[in-house]
Amino acid sequence: MGVSTAENFVIEDISQEKLSVKEKVGYASGDLACNFIYATVSSYLLFFYTDVFGISAAAAGTMFLFVRVFDAVNDPIMGAIVDKTNTRYGRFRPFLLFGALPFAILAILCFTTPSFSDTGKLVYAYITYVGLSMAYTVVNIPYGALTAAMTRNTEEIVSLTSIRMLFANIGGLIVSFGVPLLAETFTGYTGQTNVGWQIAMTIMGVMGAALLIFCFLNTKERVKVTESQGSINIKDILEQFKVNRPLVIVCLFFIFNFGVNSIVNSVGVYFISYNVGRADLVKWYALLSTLPALVCMPIMPYLHKWLGKKLLLFISLSCKTVGLLALWIVPTSMIPLVFGARLLAAVGTVTAGGFTWSLVPEVIDYGEYKTGKRMNGLIYALVGFFFKFGMALGGIIPGILLARFGYVANQVQTQQALTGILLLTTIIPAAFTILELGAIYFYNLDEKEHKRILFELEKRG
Repeated sequence: MGVSTAENFVIEDISQEKLSVKEKVGYASGDLACNFIYATVSSYLLFFYTDVFGISAAAAGTMFLFVRVFDAVNDPIMGAIVDKTNTRYGRFRPFLLFGALPFAILAILCFTTPSFSDTGKLVYAYITYVGLSMAYTVVNIPYGALTAAMTRNTEEIVSLTSIRMLFANIGGLIVSFGVPLLAETFTGYTGQTNVGWQIAMTIMGVMGAALLIFCFLNTKERVKVTESQGSINIKDILEQFKVNRPLVIVCLFFIFNFGVNSIVNSVGVYFISYNVGRADLVKWYALLSTLPALVCMPIMPYLHKWLGKKLLLFISLSCKTVGLLALWIVPTSMIPLVFGARLLAAVGTVTAGGFTWSLVPEVIDYGEYKTGKRMNGLIYALVGFFFKFGMALGGIIPGILLARFGYVANQVQTQQALTGILLLTTIIPAAFTILELGAIYFYNLDEKEHKRILFELEKRG
């Protein structure tokens, strides 16, 4: 260890073991897998339901809301189960192995269109989407919690998260461009739009399941939890929200940032198809949502060292806000400017979103410091719920508001419907982003305070 006095905290990180590139890539492949499946769902499932399967926008939006309420109960239960798990494979990794196949199968079923009545279609959609959400919970909560079990080294966590977010955004890049291309290609081969989407999702699902297994095989759990720390109850949720202010702020970050991202991605296909009138550009517009990650994620550790947490988040979210508001102002006929505004918003979105994930392990440290319990699974369940709820806003808010503004699938839209689509693309997500900017000032866990907490945890053994 380094200096052992609490006064200056200039100590070496708790874990001096460096993670290998192979292990970082192995871990990051798990988020690539999740994005192959869940990014497809969050970006295209609403459009698939309304324009392919034939479910009304209002009914689909209500269903998205129901599933998130279901998650409110399901996620903390799963977090508690994870924290009580102890196998020869570890506490978190077994869920990646055994959850991979069900996750992929249920995703494929969500993009399958049986010939049922309108009521039967809705019941089928509920069953398959709820099942998919459960499978995602089983995989994603342990996957997220695995970060804090691999190392306590802050620099390694930021590096690990950066690579993870790079892979996640590569997954989003492949989904945003590749899924519409695959759906269009296989629709051309089969002559059936529903079959084209089903084959596209099957390809994504198979690759996702394989990558989750690869992640399981190439990661290791190092930060062990003692028996006393492992005694966790659901009531610990209330205690965490009471004493762990960084957790509350991070949860707000997740719901606002990923909610905005999901809304913009979900509405993008409507915006380009109807407002811009260029359905052929959908895949290129979607591509811009993740393309900046190829530049932003590799340099995020350096930006963090240079700017610090709060300034990095402030600059990123400001870019996002300006880009969204520019889309409101720019005429839809000026396609290069539309795409430029989209690119600016995307730079802010991927940077802020990627860095937010790196805050979760230190929030777990803070919770352990305050309560004496290291609740990786439970805290990731809470964060995961707000992440999924934010992602689901891409279905809930557009679904309800599109119906309210008079959207009708597969026809020329009224001016009122076009205005609704524009609001969902610009003003509404910008308002959420401004709220997120305000939340930055209440995050009280800066670099010096986190180092002090790590020192105290080390003294406790």
